[in-house]
Amino acid sequence: MPDDPRSSEPAPDTASDDRGDSPIGHAADDLGNMPAESPAAEDDSRARRVSPRNAVIFGLTAIGAAILLVIAFREPPPASAVATDRLGPAPGEQVEQYLVDAKASLDGGDTAEHWALVSFTDYLAPQQLPAAADGLRISGVIQHVPVDRVQTPVITVATPAGDEPAVKSGEAAAGLVAAQRFRDERSAAIARVTESRLRAGCACTAGLMVRGTLPQLRDLATRPGVRAVQALPADAIAGRFAVSPLLPGTSDTVTPSPDDGPVPSE
Repeated sequence: MPDDPRSSEPAPDTASDDRGDSPIGHAADDLGNMPAESPAAEDDSRARRVSPRNAVIFGLTAIGAAILLVIAFREPPPASAVATDRLGPAPGEQVEQYLVDAKASLDGGDTAEHWALVSFTDYLAPQQLPAAADGLRISGVIQHVPVDRVQTPVITVATPAGDEPAVKSGEAAAGLVAAQRFRDERSAAIARVTESRLRAGCACTAGLMVRGTLPQLRDLATRPGVRAVQALPADAIAGRFAVSPLLPGTSDTVTPSPDDGPVPSE
């Protein structure tokens, strides 16, 4: 019996792209015959049923966020634990009060070394500085050229160990002034007279930065010509405290000096 020609035809390819011959195509054709509650419709129905609950949760979350926002604005932020140490009087401070506070800073029985500011009753010349420190390590020299009714700069010169750097601190301060640029002629004139007098070795040292123990600093405070010695706590770190000297001419309140006088040529 001859073979049935149909038996040699290839089997239908279920992966065919022809939508009429593929399961995908049949599924698409059967969409109209799907039951009323399809999985997609069930998901939509479930979403509609839980949406009120989501709305309540969202509302409570928004209220909570609003409460936190109000608290954040009403409550001040916590103070920073980092504080800046300071040597010297603050602007507007009474000199007498500063002198009392400086003396109190030397109280204590620890034997650690402290950074301290030494203020003088009169300006000192460079050669006087080693003796003025009474053997303590000088770490900085504060230079200020006094000119009546003229605001001249206050310059702090960091000095390495030894007497010579302190003696030559006036020349170093003059170099710092010379390196500056000024916007007006008065400022430039003040810089010129400041530089000139510092290079000439004027008596222009207003204070010293030293390091010593509290007993050493108390002894230094009793020396003639020393107006005040103020010490920082022993844990103060070099370079992380402000220095504002008490100038010899300041006697009542710490305020800027007048700047309405003529600037001398030299």
